[in-house]
Amino acid sequence: MKNLTKTKWFIFGTYLLLILATLLIGYVLLQNNNTLKNVFRSFFEVAENRTFDYRQTIKVIHKRPIPNKDIVLLAIDDASVESLWDKYGEWPIPRNVYADVINYIESEKPQAIIFDLMFIKSVRSQKDADSYFTETMNKYNNIYTGLNFDNQPYDVRKPEDLPDRIALNIDNKSSVNFKKKYNFPNCRMILSELLNGNVQVGITNVIRNSDGIIRAISPVLVYKDKNYPYLSFKAGSDYLRMNHDNNFTINSKKNLIISDTKIPLTKTGEAILNWYGQSGTHTTVPFYKVIKEMEGSNINKFDFKDKIIIVGTTATSLHDTKSVPIQAEVYPGAEVHATFINNMLDNNFIHKTERGTNIFILICVIALVGAIAMFSTSTLFATLSTILFTIAYLFIAYYTMELYNLWIPVVLPIISIVLAYTLSMLAKYLMKSRDFEYQYKLATIDGLTELYNHRYFQDTLRQQIEISRRYNQPVSLIICDIDFFKKFNDTYGHQAGDAVLRQVAQTLKKNSRTTDFVCRYGGEEMSIILPNTGFEEAMRLANRICSAVSEKPFHLTPVDTAPVTISLGVATFPENAQNPQDLIEWADKGLYYAKEHGRNQVGIY
Repeated sequence: MKNLTKTKWFIFGTYLLLILATLLIGYVLLQNNNTLKNVFRSFFEVAENRTFDYRQTIKVIHKRPIPNKDIVLLAIDDASVESLWDKYGEWPIPRNVYADVINYIESEKPQAIIFDLMFIKSVRSQKDADSYFTETMNKYNNIYTGLNFDNQPYDVRKPEDLPDRIALNIDNKSSVNFKKKYNFPNCRMILSELLNGNVQVGITNVIRNSDGIIRAISPVLVYKDKNYPYLSFKAGSDYLRMNHDNNFTINSKKNLIISDTKIPLTKTGEAILNWYGQSGTHTTVPFYKVIKEMEGSNINKFDFKDKIIIVGTTATSLHDTKSVPIQAEVYPGAEVHATFINNMLDNNFIHKTERGTNIFILICVIALVGAIAMFSTSTLFATLSTILFTIAYLFIAYYTMELYNLWIPVVLPIISIVLAYTLSMLAKYLMKSRDFEYQYKLATIDGLTELYNHRYFQDTLRQQIEISRRYNQPVSLIICDIDFFKKFNDTYGHQAGDAVLRQVAQTLKKNSRTTDFVCRYGGEEMSIILPNTGFEEAMRLANRICSAVSEKPFHLTPVDTAPVTISLGVATFPENAQNPQDLIEWADKGLYYAKEHGRNQVGIY
């Protein structure tokens, strides 16, 4: 039993090393094959992102986090578009309307007014309205507006320089590289009065995942080798630090530091958003109702004091919508900004585990599932335990995200669980087969000669006679005895006698057919069962074996050799006997005849 346990541990350790070696080899192969690498990366990325979506969806249904009430979305929704169209007769509306709204809201002392709108030059714009609008925007130091980078070629639009005042100075002490994914060659300019004035400017670009869903946003984007802030990151960092400082630090753990807030970044510089719920979760005020309030025709009074106000379009007709993880929800761009700022205020971003942690998780999962499957005495218990462990892991993955904002992988560990269970059960089966073969060998093989033992001989002879009787085919038996065997033991010792037994046994096996059964009958006697063999053929085989033994030099000790001979008897069913015992007796009589008439021959009774 002790040896069996050692064997189990050996096989389990070997199997575990094989799985890890397979994963390592697969990783190396993927690194050297870009096409295969991209296919696998795409598959696992999409699958893992889906698990993120499910966790976010369940999170907001099960335990919806409360959005910050200081964030207000001033929405140009479908009703506002229709109302403003009727009032001004065109879209976009004259920019003096935005100026009036700014002055009205500023009278209530808000923390910030963020325009998720791009104010570019327009042939339809009114010069007086634009002048009034830019003067109003620059009058306050808490107004933010957006700028967009793009990939337009130089011959379409010449890339222009941006003012240094909106660029960021980043002390990057980590491996984060914004250029790898968020480097743009061109930009679409906004009104120069805004760009070079007092207005705070941020970038509005987002990059979706391969399935078209936005799960993360980079707070920093690169243009002409300079770093520029994402719009809501700029507004949120100014709010947290109560100034417009553009100096930032990324520590060695890839955290972007803003006062007491740490934004965990990926290697490409993305911050993974933690979603608060479906569209409309944040406090939303329709734009047209503010217009009515300014005119005194709205009975509801909106409170904008100390609020962060995000002005943006939510109307479906204006096409500023993005797909997000929450139940395949479509969010307006302004609500994405609201979510980003809310995450900053709550210090609530999602942190994704690093590669080293993921490898450690895989090793633990493989080892645990392999141990369960390998050492369980019941296949049903091992299967149910593996299923329960898988369910438990899914719960752990969900609750670590809900409670600790930690994204641990799901897809690769689940695949590893299935792989570990399958391979461990296969290893267990092979081990059982090996144990069965070992036990069977102990029960049927003679340890000294490695021939079938006496019990196996008796069982096989009965079976072969039954087969012979059923199909009317002969079966023959050869029994042989080593001549003067006692002499080898007395002269050279028992080890020499054992050596003679082993060498005679090997000579019998070598000169027999693959269908024959070579057995140790007892002592120095050996036997051969010959299925479907008549008496004449058995005699020829017996004489061949007799000659082979007599012609072979036998090594008794490392330095001593001696000739060895055998005597043999042959019997055939049903010619000489009708049952196993009579067949053995007939062959024995032939053997005794050979011994009485000079040995080293085949005797016939």
